[in-house]
Order: sequence, then structure tokens, then C-alpha cells
Amino acid sequence: MTFRLFALTLLAMLAFAGNSLLCRVALKQTTIDPTTFFAIRIVSGALMLCLVLALRRQSGRVEGTWAGALALVGYALAFSYAYTHVPAGTGALLLFGAIQISMILYGLAVGERLAAMQWTGTALAVAGLVALMWPSANAPPVFYGLLMILSGVAWSIYSLLGRGARNPAAATAGNFIRAAPVAVALLLVQFAATHVRFDTAGAAYAVVSGAVTSGLGYILWYAALKQLTVTRAATVQLSVPVLAALGGTMFLDEPLTALLIAASALVLTGVSLVIFNKRAA
Repeated sequence: MTFRLFALTLLAMLAFAGNSLLCRVALKQTTIDPTTFFAIRIVSGALMLCLVLALRRQSGRVEGTWAGALALVGYALAFSYAYTHVPAGTGALLLFGAIQISMILYGLAVGERLAAMQWTGTALAVAGLVALMWPSANAPPVFYGLLMILSGVAWSIYSLLGRGARNPAAATAGNFIRAAPVAVALLLVQFAATHVRFDTAGAAYAVVSGAVTSGLGYILWYAALKQLTVTRAATVQLSVPVLAALGGTMFLDEPLTALLIAASALVLTGVSLVIFNKRAA
């Protein structure tokens, strides 16, 4: 793995962890509703990506697909609703566990194979996550737990579709631009059927999530995906729950325990064994 690929992957994982923190804070500490948060997030991401393309003088090179846009909508909407009832740690475990399983199964189905050291790394990473979440993970409501798993499957589809992108910025912009009217339509449907709850602080979190940790973060991820195998892409994302937990300690005053430190070491060691193994397919 080159330094450039390592940097792209690390920044993308930090962005993903930031999304978890921003979403959880907005939906737990403000009065914004999940659909409004989701819609503002998608529209903000689309606007930021249009700006990126304009600055690059590539405004006419929008790529992406409707399949990618719908996968993005499915991921973000299910993610927002799940985090209203699922604790942050449990949600991260369900989300990224579903992502890893989905992507590794796909990778094996298309002929990728893991070296023995990579299987060891995957086992260490999963063990670290289980150790981190198990003692404090109360069982979430079944419906919302399934929503988070569905969000992970949708993200896996989005990631797999993104591996073939020729221009990461143009592909990400195209997906967000297609997703934006769908998000607005869903918001209008909710407004007509019931009501929406707007909150200034919650909207600000949604804008940052959409424009920065989603829009720009996904450009980085699409760029990294072009050089990662499916199994590596799946396993490296196991670092996100650890990063989110550490972020919660730093910014949300959650305790930094010996268990958290030990589990973080297991996950990061396991991820390293997978992504740095030279026998990767």
C-alpha cells in the first residue's frame, strides 16, 4: 500500500466516523427529525460536490448512476432513522458488521481469496469489535436494528458500484445530485402526511455531515476504492466504530476505558494485517 492510498483511506475512515458522531448528536440532542436531517445532508452534499466540480472546471463531467444514488438514499435514510433508537456503539457494530459481511461475501463470490494472515487479521478485527461493544451493547429494538443492518447492506452496494468510477469526484457528485430530488420528495411526503421538525443546530450538523464528512469524504473513499480489493475495503471499514468511540470520548465526554484501548488495538492491528498483506488478491 502506498502512502497516498493509506492517507486517502485514513481520511475517508475519519469522515465516516464523523458522520456517526454528527448524526447521533443531531438526533439525540436536538429536535430535528430523521427525514429532515437526511434531506439536508443529501442536498448539502450535492451542493458541495457541484462546487468541487466547478472549481475543478469539470461541471460538465457529472457521472454516477441511478443505482448508486438509490443505494446512497437507502443507506442515509435507514442510518438516520436507526440512530434515533439504536445506541451509538451498537449502531456502529451493526452497520459495519453488515458492511464487512456483505462485501467479503461478494468478494469471495467473484473469486477473491484471503491469505491466512488476512483471515487472522479479519478475526482479530471482529474480536476487537465484539469485545468493545458487547459489555455495554443493550439489544436494540428489532426494527431499528434491522434498519441499521439494511443501511450497511446499502452502503456495501454503494461502495461496490463506486469501485469502477473513473472520476471519483464526478461519480460522487452524480450520485448526490440524483439523490437530492429523491430526498426532497421524501421530505415533502412526510410534511404532507404528518409534519417535520426543524432545528437550527440539528440542521447545522446535517450540513456539515452532508458537505464535509459525506460529500468530500466520499470523494476520498471512491478514490481509495479504485486501489482496494473488496475484502480489503470491507475490513478497513471495521476501524470506523473504534474511531467513532474514540471521538465520543474526546468530544462527547464518554469514558476512555482499558477495554476501549485494548479493543481499539485489536481492531487496528487486524485491519493492518489485511490491508498491508502483499498477497492480497
